[in-house]
Amino acid sequence: MTEEALQHLMRADRTLARVIRKVGPCRLKPKVGRNPFETLVQSVTYQQLNGTAAATILGRVKALYPHRRFPTPADLLDTPDERLRAAGLSRAKTAAVKDLAAKTVTGLVPSSRAIARMSNEEIFERLTTVRGVGPWTVEMLLIFTLGRPDVLPATDYGVRKGFAQVYGLKELPTPKKLIAFGERWRPHRTTAAWYLWRALEITPNTPKADNTAWG
Repeated sequence: MTEEALQHLMRADRTLARVIRKVGPCRLKPKVGRNPFETLVQSVTYQQLNGTAAATILGRVKALYPHRRFPTPADLLDTPDERLRAAGLSRAKTAAVKDLAAKTVTGLVPSSRAIARMSNEEIFERLTTVRGVGPWTVEMLLIFTLGRPDVLPATDYGVRKGFAQVYGLKELPTPKKLIAFGERWRPHRTTAAWYLWRALEITPNTPKADNTAWG
């Protein structure tokens, strides 16, 4: 993220400015151009699992298609559910990746080129129709794959926990309150969220925010 974003946040929020000085330059490097289909298959696979277990399962799924770097939507649609289940996907995740594949074939899930031209709102509208893809998943895609600069994942536990830590709150802020407070960070709310995640790492005995599937 740019120096302009840091200067804006430091002027707009003195408390966050202290975190920025302590953490240093923003090291967020989105994987711009990454295929949305592949990104979402990975995200679905990682849901509710630790990174190591999810990576193992995703590796087994990819191994079902030895002549490809990653299965295509058609590959997944042609694969019997039993084979995907045997690779480690749950019944719900198997249904989710099949739905994702079907909606990619129809064009509802856009290509890398098409999604780059779409607004955040249009991306939300389309992708949240896919089974297993909720607002948080779309926000992570906007941040880590598309590099959108003004995304505040207000339901994310790490962002809420970081906010409570930085601003000395005894309880986590509600998403509504976090969104309202975050208006001062526009149009650089993505960078603000990144520093709230990092705030957890610079505080002793606080667990690191888990964005394994997106790193």
